[in-house]
Amino acid sequence: MKKLLIATAACCALFGQAHAEGCLKGAVVGGVVGHVAGEHAVIGGAAGCAVGVHHAKKKEEEKEKKEKEQEQRAREQQQQQQSQQQPSSNQ
Repeated sequence: MKKLLIATAACCALFGQAHAEGCLKGAVVGGVVGHVAGEHAVIGGAAGCAVGVHHAKKKEEEKEKKEKEQEQRAREQQQQQQSQQQPSSNQ
């Protein structure tokens, strides 16, 4: 168990705090699976950390993409409202 914790801490230090949550979740799951599979908890923890970081990064990118799309829609709606409020000069 000590080895798993040390490996998890090392992985988190390598990947930084931005994706530490994904690393911790993945390392725990990977460590348990590695242990059950045959005393490979450290390898499973390291692999789980890498997978967890990947998924956390992917989730963060999707969240940023959705936020940008929402901002773009809000700007378009605001522009439409402004153009509707302005009287047309052709009348």
